[in-house]
Amino acid sequence: MTQTMTAAVAPVLFKAGCPDCRSRFELAAEALRLAIGGSRRTTFYSFTCPECGSAVRKPAGERIVELLTRGGVRTLRLAT
Repeated sequence: MTQTMTAAVAPVLFKAGCPDCRSRFELAAEALRLAIGGSRRTTFYSFTCPECGSAVRKPAGERIVELLTRGGVRTLRLAT
């Protein structure tokens, strides 16, 4: 009898902060959305603050886009 072990993959968590209530927290990929537009102004990520419920939108440069994409964050490509 052969026993197969599967390594459990830990969920990816992203550190974030709310500009309204100043809370710091970690969010799972499912809690974030990434929008990629044709310019820096139209490329951003967003989430809802788990502390105060505010809708938060922050700019996303190339490095942030790469990290969020690799981490499994749902991505929307905006028409230019």
